Amino acid sequence: MKWTSLNDLREKYLSFFESKGHLRLNSFPLVPQNDKSLLLINSGMAPMKKFFTGEVIPPRNRVTTCQKCIRTPDLERVGHTARHGTFFEMLGNFSFGDYFKEEAIAWAWEFLTVTLEIPAELLWPSIYENDEEAYDIWVNKIGVNPAHVVRLGKADNFWEHGSGPCGPCSEIYFDRGIERGCGSPDCKPGCDCDRFMEIWNNVFSQFNNDGKGNYTELAQKNIDTGMGLERLACVMQNVENMFEVDSVRKILDKVCEISGKKYGDDTNNDISIRVVTDHTRSAMFMISDGVIPSNEGRGYVLRRIIRRACRHGKLLGINHPFLVDMCTVAIGESCDAYTELSEKADYIKKVLSLEEERFDATIDAGLAILDDIIAKARAEGKNVIEGADAFKLYDTFGFPIDLTREIAEENGFSTDMDTFNALMQEQKQRARNARANISGWSDKAKSFDIAKTNFVGYTQYECEGKVLAILDENGESVDNISEGECSIILDTTTFYGEGGGQVGDTGSIANDNCEITVSDTKKSDGVYIHMCTVESGRISVGDTVKCSVDVARREAIKRNHSAVHMLQAALRSVLGTHVEQAGSYVDEKIGRFDFTHFAALTAEEINKVEALVNYQILLGTPVDTIETDIETARKNGAMALFGEKYGSVVRMVKMGDFSVELCGGTHLDNTAKAGLFKIVTEIGVAAGVRRIEVVTGLGVLNLLGEKQSLIESTAKELKVQNINDIAKRASSLQDEVRALKREIDALNSKMAGSRVNELLENAKKVGDVSVITADLKDMAIDAVRSLGDAIKDKNPLAVAVFAIHSGEKLNFIAVCGKEAVAKGAHAGNILREVSAVTGGKGGGRPDSAMSGGKDIFKISEALALVETLIK
Repeated sequence: MKWTSLNDLREKYLSFFESKGHLRLNSFPLVPQNDKSLLLINSGMAPMKKFFTGEVIPPRNRVTTCQKCIRTPDLERVGHTARHGTFFEMLGNFSFGDYFKEEAIAWAWEFLTVTLEIPAELLWPSIYENDEEAYDIWVNKIGVNPAHVVRLGKADNFWEHGSGPCGPCSEIYFDRGIERGCGSPDCKPGCDCDRFMEIWNNVFSQFNNDGKGNYTELAQKNIDTGMGLERLACVMQNVENMFEVDSVRKILDKVCEISGKKYGDDTNNDISIRVVTDHTRSAMFMISDGVIPSNEGRGYVLRRIIRRACRHGKLLGINHPFLVDMCTVAIGESCDAYTELSEKADYIKKVLSLEEERFDATIDAGLAILDDIIAKARAEGKNVIEGADAFKLYDTFGFPIDLTREIAEENGFSTDMDTFNALMQEQKQRARNARANISGWSDKAKSFDIAKTNFVGYTQYECEGKVLAILDENGESVDNISEGECSIILDTTTFYGEGGGQVGDTGSIANDNCEITVSDTKKSDGVYIHMCTVESGRISVGDTVKCSVDVARREAIKRNHSAVHMLQAALRSVLGTHVEQAGSYVDEKIGRFDFTHFAALTAEEINKVEALVNYQILLGTPVDTIETDIETARKNGAMALFGEKYGSVVRMVKMGDFSVELCGGTHLDNTAKAGLFKIVTEIGVAAGVRRIEVVTGLGVLNLLGEKQSLIESTAKELKVQNINDIAKRASSLQDEVRALKREIDALNSKMAGSRVNELLENAKKVGDVSVITADLKDMAIDAVRSLGDAIKDKNPLAVAVFAIHSGEKLNFIAVCGKEAVAKGAHAGNILREVSAVTGGKGGGRPDSAMSGGKDIFKISEALALVETLIK
């Protein structure tokens, strides 16, 4: 049994099962694909559930993986014990109707005792109490001492989750030594002490549970194996817990280096050191797999993890950004196995840095307020943080509720979560009410028992359809309608229903009895709803009508949609593969694309992206739309949206080798038909998310026309005959402006100089200090500043406060000479009081400050206060 690094253990395991005919798969992303039952992948088998159920055919009947996993139910406990962590890696070998118990048990034993050379006498298998087949294999075929085979009950060694496939388990425990035990002569696996550590779990999926306690044998039996990589490393490195495993320990040591703390010296410091260590790993992998900090779903999990790490960094005395330094070490420890960490290193660090800066801006203020709340409650003899206080911290100051709860608990307080949750629900209800009118049509549509609409609009712009239902303008079902707005549902349509970021089609519906304008098309659960206005005649349920899409509008939408696909491919080429779609919108005027990236694009990057897309347009590449299954699409490199649910058949939109995406929208049949491509704007819309808006085809020509008109009108205003001389004329005007500014500055200085002596002569003496106040009406601010500076220079013991106003706009400017400041005068403090008299606010430095006011009729009262303040 030799010391083995965590990275070598991973490779040994995967190579071993490759030698047994298993296909090695890369770890699935932490974001579940086509599975909304999970927020984040939390086990080795979670991404393969559909292989087990038969919904999806696996690439091979034998598969082995090392799966990244995140578990956060005990997030608040992470750090407080060395057992809890949010991130771990799960080794697994899986059989989908291929081998079963005998091979699974034999290979587990071979890997542990032969490959890793763990002494057999230190290993104790457990079996389900009635699983005689497993007992026979362990004792008679493997040769394990019967005294080392432990029978455990259903709670420990039978895997099931409601109705469906289930079966017994057989675990393998490692004996860590009698010194870690409870001292009982009967100590063995199943005991609550620390002596026996479970390192391997074979789940034998062989029964089907009907949900009523009746079990029948499955025709196809499966193997699901799980083994925690960090836990196995603890055994092979003879360390107490995951934080002492080699690659994790290097991250922990970095925390100690940055904080100047030594692990093991102080219990509270150790908690914080473990928190930062674990959370750095989790955040790094989550960001790499496309999760962005937010206030919803998995994004909120990431935000909690990052902010908890930041807070514990502060508890360690780290008062500067440090997570990027932590991440550099963490990436170095895992990038050989997970190459995407190196590819996305800059992106991961930027997202971490932005979130850390964001939190730093709120945490100090939030902590101070929470400290006051706790102190007040303690003084009142309470031990509960009021829910209203916790909600205000969250809603007004952005202070996370989980952090409030954790800090409260550390201080011996609980938090009134019932009131907090009630206030949160009220807030959400207000938002839902605001959205209710938007979704009303969808709710009405769902009330109909109507088959999914046959959509033929990918290949046709006109078709015939039968009217299945009509909703009037109030959303009520009617048999016919002859005027006003309505919604019409047909059995067949060529109108595209809004979805996937693409707007709904417009056009007309007609027959011999009616003319109807279609202003929009929605869809709900596969049923297309046409938003219409009856122009003439009457339409009835059962009528056959002709559907005609606005072809020019649809073609413009197709140009923008196909261009957005090319844009994503170009961004990934220019910026890196960390770019992922975060949202999109296409209509006939623009294409909008939101994507993950950490900084504004430079002019050079924008030019490269534009050039790349326009090159693809000029190539005239055929655009192929192929209906296939999800696995085939992925093998072809098709990009899919994280968290998007795809059916058994998907549409793959392929533009040569440049762009391959899964998309249900309408597209060009050749890239050349996009005509031209131009980026109009590039802005940030959230932390780590950028937005680009583009135009294509006629939209580019319209944009060029607008720009040309702007250039011509600018030339006219500048009195330039030749538009090519605009820049030269603008530069000349700038020179004139600078010259005029110099003249104005000189005049201001002259005006200030002419008034300095007058103001100083009329100054009031308060002790040694000369106090000057004056209402300077509408004098320019720069002139007043020059006047103040001249007074300070001439009399270091002067304090001057001036009011200036134009219309209803009011400002105060204050200056204090060097010696006046030394005696305690403070311009910022003076203006805080003076401005308040007029209903304004302000402050500033001791020697110079500026503030705003509101009520110009109180200027005299405000200035009269200065002498009192100085006294």
